[in-house]
Amino acid sequence: MAKTRKFPHTYVIIFYLILFSAFLTWVIPGGRYERTVVEINGTEREVIADDSFSYTESQPQTWQVFSAFFDGFVDKADIIVFILMIGGAFWIMNHSKAIDVGILSFLKRARRLENRRTIRRLGVDNIIVTLIVLLFSIFGATFGMSEETIAFVIIFVPLSISMGYDSITGLYMCYVAAALGFAGALLNPFTIGIAQGLSHLPLFSGIEYRFFCWVVINIVGIAWILRYMHRIRKHPQKSPVYEEDAYWRNRQEESTEAIKFETPKAAWVSWIILTAVFAYCAFALSTTRLTVGNASVVWPVFPVLAVAFAIGGYFSLRKSVHFFILNMLSFTILMLIVGVMGYGWYVMEIATLFMALGIFSGISMDYSPNTITRLFLEGVKDITGAALVVGLAGGIIIILNNGQIIDTLLHNVSGAMADMGKVATVGSMYVMQTAINVFIPSGSAKAALTMPIMSQFSDLIGLSRQATVMAFQFGDGFTNMITPTSGVLIGALGVAKIPFNKWVKWVTPLMIILVILGFLLLIPTVTMQLNGF
Repeated sequence: MAKTRKFPHTYVIIFYLILFSAFLTWVIPGGRYERTVVEINGTEREVIADDSFSYTESQPQTWQVFSAFFDGFVDKADIIVFILMIGGAFWIMNHSKAIDVGILSFLKRARRLENRRTIRRLGVDNIIVTLIVLLFSIFGATFGMSEETIAFVIIFVPLSISMGYDSITGLYMCYVAAALGFAGALLNPFTIGIAQGLSHLPLFSGIEYRFFCWVVINIVGIAWILRYMHRIRKHPQKSPVYEEDAYWRNRQEESTEAIKFETPKAAWVSWIILTAVFAYCAFALSTTRLTVGNASVVWPVFPVLAVAFAIGGYFSLRKSVHFFILNMLSFTILMLIVGVMGYGWYVMEIATLFMALGIFSGISMDYSPNTITRLFLEGVKDITGAALVVGLAGGIIIILNNGQIIDTLLHNVSGAMADMGKVATVGSMYVMQTAINVFIPSGSAKAALTMPIMSQFSDLIGLSRQATVMAFQFGDGFTNMITPTSGVLIGALGVAKIPFNKWVKWVTPLMIILVILGFLLLIPTVTMQLNGF
């Protein structure tokens, strides 16, 4: 009998990509742009100086393919630690059965809505998923939610399994939804804000057409997942991750054991402590400036949150400790949004926030310190694979940077577009930005690298700088969902227990549709008179 060939493990695929990157450093000459530091929207950024490219001595990579692992772990240390802390914290909360109680309560209420004729015709599940996708798409479009979605994967994958779907659907609801918004980028300060600043355009100008693009992108994205859900609901075995989802189904079966609804005294102690913390914040931070894009509003966020938490916590404790933990989870998410929009929080602050959630969940359940520590370590152990693969993927970028070939590729591609028409040029910019996104998944870094060149090049051929920004926007957004160098994608897949190869096979048709859609949406930017263009 012929031996069945297995698809390579995700780690093996990444190592092959590191070897291929090292090979490129032998055939592509080294090159470098001179860079200067400029201030963009109040933040210092390193950008390319005009006409500064020069070839340098090649730096072929050999044994560095092994040291790239170490350097990749160092470079991605923040995301790796973020994943480990999130995994440990959620394991504590999962052990309390609070999320299971929340999911069952949510589904029970959702099923009651089926009694209404209009909702029954539209489908309760369709409405739920559509609203969740739109919410996370708005987060991606306004404040660039990306790394934050990893924390939500642990919530939405079990919810999706409970609804009768699969882990891909759960991942789609938060990670892909945020990526769709990231591509639409209405007010994203990390992509549109930087790109327009480097192109000397009014901040967030052209928002009318970008809003239209965001709507179209989300219509396509929502239609795709609803169609997929309909198929999986009828035939669960047709899910490409049906076997992998046994992990989540088994966890769900274990969670259906009898849950004892009670409220330990320790939970009331947690409520008093956290209410006191919120009260202190209410006095110390009486007002907060929330910023969305170029607009901001000053609002008494913490006083409102303090009152809401005190009241919500009290009534949830009267039901059971599980609802109190869900109340803490809700306010953790609210704090995440406030922190990102009001105080510029990133992975360190967000990881700390969820770490506190995990510890107070354990305290509320009256777990001993040793039990909380044991559960945290079990969670870290469970999610270590997802954290490790992020560091491995970071090695790809290390090899390309050390080989000094990224600037050479950028220089040659931009030079090849000199004699094209406007539509072909903006399309070529789009293709170039899409390709570069594989090697530089960071939107802000890619903007700083490419926009100083592309914006000036667009002037030479009479192309709107706004169109160039749109080409960057779409090129940066769509392929985030498939590039193996994205630590966020690899981390999210690891948390959801979805093999990279199966994800690529599933998402590739959607990627093709979105990439073609992106090109079609770029055509009006050079053929029509649009506001801001």
